[in-house]
Amino acid sequence: MIFKCKMCGGLLNIDNNEKVATCEFCGTKQTIPDLSEEKIANLIDRANHLRRNNEFDKASTIYEQILSENKEDAEIYWSIVLCRYGIDYVEDPKTHKRIPTVNRAQFESVFSDTDYKSAIKYADSSQKKIYEEEAEKIDEIQKGILEISSKEKPFDVFICYKESDNHGRRSIDSVLAQNIYYELTNEGYKVFFSRITLEDKLGVAYEPYIFAALNSAKVMIVLGTCKENFESVWVKNEWSRYLSLIEKGQKKTLIPAYKDMSPYDLPEEFGYIQAQDMSKIGFMQDLLHGVNKLIVKKPVIKEIVGTEESLLKRGFMFLEDGNFDEANNYFEKTLDINPVNAQAYLGKLMAEYKVSKQSDLGELKKPFNRSKNYQKIMKHADEELSEEIQGYINRIVKRKADEIYSDAVRVMNNAATGSDVSFAMELFEKISGYRDADALKRKCQGLSGEVEKNNIYNSALTYMGSNNIDDLRAAVNKFVSLDGYKDSKEKIIEIEEKISRIEKDSGLKNRAFVIAIFIIAAMVIALFISNNMI
Repeated sequence: MIFKCKMCGGLLNIDNNEKVATCEFCGTKQTIPDLSEEKIANLIDRANHLRRNNEFDKASTIYEQILSENKEDAEIYWSIVLCRYGIDYVEDPKTHKRIPTVNRAQFESVFSDTDYKSAIKYADSSQKKIYEEEAEKIDEIQKGILEISSKEKPFDVFICYKESDNHGRRSIDSVLAQNIYYELTNEGYKVFFSRITLEDKLGVAYEPYIFAALNSAKVMIVLGTCKENFESVWVKNEWSRYLSLIEKGQKKTLIPAYKDMSPYDLPEEFGYIQAQDMSKIGFMQDLLHGVNKLIVKKPVIKEIVGTEESLLKRGFMFLEDGNFDEANNYFEKTLDINPVNAQAYLGKLMAEYKVSKQSDLGELKKPFNRSKNYQKIMKHADEELSEEIQGYINRIVKRKADEIYSDAVRVMNNAATGSDVSFAMELFEKISGYRDADALKRKCQGLSGEVEKNNIYNSALTYMGSNNIDDLRAAVNKFVSLDGYKDSKEKIIEIEEKISRIEKDSGLKNRAFVIAIFIIAAMVIALFISNNMI
């Protein structure tokens, strides 16, 4: 079956039952969906095309449609995850490998995503391995985005527009957006306007700053001078994400603004929103008046003061309430008083991983020993606290090792091919030294040959069931290659007897056929002579 690579769009030649394939064009090893039905295969191809072009919402709609037909296709769940996090695979200029970039960061880890969990649930062992590896990469990128965005000051207004036209020149929309930017800035608002806000970040991934602005801005102004500009990929990426935040209950307002076009050409998602005509006299005054009503100027909050003990106590109270940002703020103030307070670093570690109880650190999915807060704890803590924290990491490592061990044993016990055995060996290698993982790895080495022989044996049995002599001789060759495996010697004798019977039966049939021909010929000659005599 012909199917397009989900990374580069190149053609893949795959077998119907294949779940993993490697693209010969970009070299990417990737998972394959269920392509047994042509209609579904065409829908998947279309959705993948849209996703590669960063039209994540449109692609996601098609993937959801496919799920209504087949709710157990792991690859479709994974594709929805790629859309939700805006994953675009770009070529690394150094290695020429395809690496993921995140264009739609989320506060939620990809490992907590329900569609990711469904993908893992329905995946086979080879698919699961790739999903987990890709999720690790996405999670690391997300953490970097969240770390950067957390340091950004909040915005009041986000201006969404198309910067360049189809010829790469500055668009009219950009000029209109800059006028609005200056008016709002003069009013004292902090405004996200990419042309100016991101000008000192050339060559740096913009997503952390866009993510921070989308989540902090109370108002988004989406402006354009034609339908195509409103629907352009990156403009829609911003306003659709903002609408999603509104749908989730956040108190935000989106204001569409248009010029030199019909309001009926605005995106249908804006159908229930009052749009503003930028060519209308008094537009700017109306816009400023509307923004003033929507954004209440925040009163200045006095700096937090207090003793080291009281600040630390308040910080842990905020942790209990799940207010991790405020908790981190109090722990920082504690460290301003005493920079070697191990309990303050413990509180910052808990806020970093968003856990309310200290014991919950041991329930995290991954060890936290790379965290700077952890390293500061171990540097300044007493022996008792150090042992407690290290115990949490040991618990995580053991739980992870248990999961890998269980997966490896399951794959080994159900191995049907050499690749299954190799995968089991890789898993045991990851936890070398844990329980009897090393012994089971050695067992796999012997099992690999056993599995291969069993496959040949079963193939020979299939050929043996035929009445075709060529198939039977092929079966003999296969049993001979097994060198006495199971009852292969007896099977060879049995097949040779079967071949003899078939050849004997064939010889009798040929002899009877020749005799019949002679009899018929004699009758024809006799009839001919009789007719001539008359």
